[in-house]
Amino acid sequence: MSGKVLVLRPQPGGDRTAERATALGLRPVVAPLFRIRALPWQAPDRNAHDALLLTSANAARHAGGGLASLLDLPCYAVGEATAAAAIEAGAQDVRIGPADGEALLRLMEADGVRSALHLCGREHRLPSRSSIAIASVPVYAAEAADRLPAEAEAAIEAGAIALLHSPRAAALYASLVGAGRGRLSIAAISEAAAASAGPGWAAVEVAAEPRDHALLEAAAKLCQRGN
Repeated sequence: MSGKVLVLRPQPGGDRTAERATALGLRPVVAPLFRIRALPWQAPDRNAHDALLLTSANAARHAGGGLASLLDLPCYAVGEATAAAAIEAGAQDVRIGPADGEALLRLMEADGVRSALHLCGREHRLPSRSSIAIASVPVYAAEAADRLPAEAEAAIEAGAIALLHSPRAAALYASLVGAGRGRLSIAAISEAAAASAGPGWAAVEVAAEPRDHALLEAAAKLCQRGN
């Protein structure tokens, strides 16, 4: 394989993934399939919840002024990138959990959280089984592309491995490449993302853990296999 990887995640995450890919000796091509935009929302009563839940850095980046009244709540963030965005937004007590929503909820349960406000994207999902009462409020939307960007098409022709950072991205990428998937390889951040991509790919590698660096290591394995 060419060593090229196709980075489909939105900015600014796309550029960060590209930097990590370059450090691993891969050749990244950044071609986001989603555009992030803020949604209007109104912050609920701060006293109605005893924790803030963030499963995406985009929630902290795009929540805007409505976030100000909630920043003194304990903030549980999925992964380091989300935690960093929460700190930059002004959160005072940030607790970093695993890069997995279900594991983060278990951490919150262990800490005694009973009611959490989940600032999220318009399309989102959380595990249904939890003792925590979760109120989800969309603060941003990830608008999907209706076709592959030209940079992505060129990278695919050059044998790039697509990096699939989420089940939604996996499903969209699969729909856009259509019947051509039989000659393409993908690296998925989780089993759920791999399942959403569906069958029929030339090669599939799943990250050992749901983190960006593990996804890139999975892509590197595919590249080594192709040499």
